[in-house]
Amino acid sequence: MERPMQKLNDLSRSLTALEPNGTLIAVIEMSLSSWLVAGIVPGVERQPLKKLAVDESALLKLLHRWREEAEKAGRRIERIAVAFEAGRDGFWLARWLKARGLEAYVIHASSVAVSREHRRAKTDRLDTELLKRSFLGWLRGERDHCKMVEIPTMQDEDAKRPNREHDSLIGERSRIVNRMKAALVRLGIRGFNPKLKRATTRLDGLHTPEGEPIPPNALAELRRDMERRRLVNNQIRQIEEERLERIEQAPCDGAHVMVRLLARVMGVGIETADMLVHEVLSRNMRDRRAVARYAGLTGSPDESGRKRREKGLARSGNARVRRGMIQLAWRFLLHQKNSALTKWFRSRTENARGTRKPMIVALARKLLIALWRLMREGIVPDGVVLRPAQ
Repeated sequence: MERPMQKLNDLSRSLTALEPNGTLIAVIEMSLSSWLVAGIVPGVERQPLKKLAVDESALLKLLHRWREEAEKAGRRIERIAVAFEAGRDGFWLARWLKARGLEAYVIHASSVAVSREHRRAKTDRLDTELLKRSFLGWLRGERDHCKMVEIPTMQDEDAKRPNREHDSLIGERSRIVNRMKAALVRLGIRGFNPKLKRATTRLDGLHTPEGEPIPPNALAELRRDMERRRLVNNQIRQIEEERLERIEQAPCDGAHVMVRLLARVMGVGIETADMLVHEVLSRNMRDRRAVARYAGLTGSPDESGRKRREKGLARSGNARVRRGMIQLAWRFLLHQKNSALTKWFRSRTENARGTRKPMIVALARKLLIALWRLMREGIVPDGVVLRPAQ
């Protein structure tokens, strides 16, 4: 089923006119142990502040009570708007509130302006005041007053889990291998590869430079690490096999069609294609600038008066997409040597020393935009070779 297209700029400002006398506004400062709820209630001069346990039913009851207070003051509440910052709690509360007829928004935490004074006071009460000010400006339609995060469906969130778990397991496997190598180096043993299939059986034959076998405690630790690595390898393989099965069982599913098309580009594997589709390419981005900004591949200029300098990557976007695209850009140079993007990169780096690393970021940005256009408009980048369709 196709998802409805979002209106442009609907995350940077509200497109619905605000009626102050008919809108109940609430913000929530969330923590693991409690919620601090602050409200703006029409007809009530005081701005209520209530601390709750982590209980969505109590929150709903509180909002209904505030609505009754506004109606007693002669205000008819037509709209209840609730907002909170993006954090560990994720999006479940926003979905829960929306299912009960309330407007729920998730504020991008870095878009809330804070005081720049040294050692500024910071409490939950003060944070709710900042949230109220930001949310109220957004509801009034002030562009870029603060930014909202798109609230994904449960299915969209769940679709990201295999790739993120795969990425976590890859990192865990590397940490296990590095730990085993470090344990062996401490004993003076070099040249042993713990990733080989027969590494476990070869442990007993290893000796230190003094001619002694590996001490028993260190040997037991190495065996446990090898067992952990075997388990992690099996889990990684299971995730990869299940992904292929899902694509084969539902090849016409929207996300699967995008993954299959992206995987046809030489140099792009199924893992990278799956990550890019679910993390960025399936999102309804406004334009190419929004795509690059979401990936954190844009610059952060520092300009004041005559001063002009570039502080490097903003790194405010999706770190997974940024890392994946920079790695993909290096692979792209090897597998797509005749593409226009590769020729553009070569022409700017072949006679200039020290430019390859900065320019690979520019190539990653251009490549991401080109892949976004491939998914959105079906335009194959100039010179890019595609694998035959299966």
